[in-house]
Amino acid sequence: MTSERRHALYEELSNESRRYMAAYTLFNQAIADRLGLHPTDLQGLSMLTAEPEPLTVKQIADMTGLTTGSATRLVDRLERGGYVLRVPDTHDRRRVLVTPVPERVARVTAVWDELGEGWQAMLADHTDAELEAIIRHLRKAQQLSKIQIEHLRADNKPDTPN
Repeated sequence: MTSERRHALYEELSNESRRYMAAYTLFNQAIADRLGLHPTDLQGLSMLTAEPEPLTVKQIADMTGLTTGSATRLVDRLERGGYVLRVPDTHDRRRVLVTPVPERVARVTAVWDELGEGWQAMLADHTDAELEAIIRHLRKAQQLSKIQIEHLRADNKPDTPN
């Protein structure tokens, strides 16, 4: 592939990625609105329920890139909404684990299930190999995003006009 063609593909991919991320952000906002949650709380809950075991607030902070104070406030809001409970760690009494409440999480799952058929239909014409490539891409994008978030936060200075 010529470098000119490759450059054009990177440019198109960049533009489509920006559109996709904006569309997903708006989609996330719409789901959060439907559930009466803040978008960050919805994503925090999503990340928490994707893990096989309950997490500490510190682990949630590390996973989300939030400060421990912000992660604590996120957990406070989810706890007030009935989505999570704080429970003592049976292996280490000094730790508290944040545990999803299955009945409340089912409410979120029901909204996702309602929308899931559209996502499955969109992916139906892809081969298994193509789906595996999409999964690889998403995993690499998550890893790269984490690295880039760490880089941006390490500077810790907002880019503001003079």
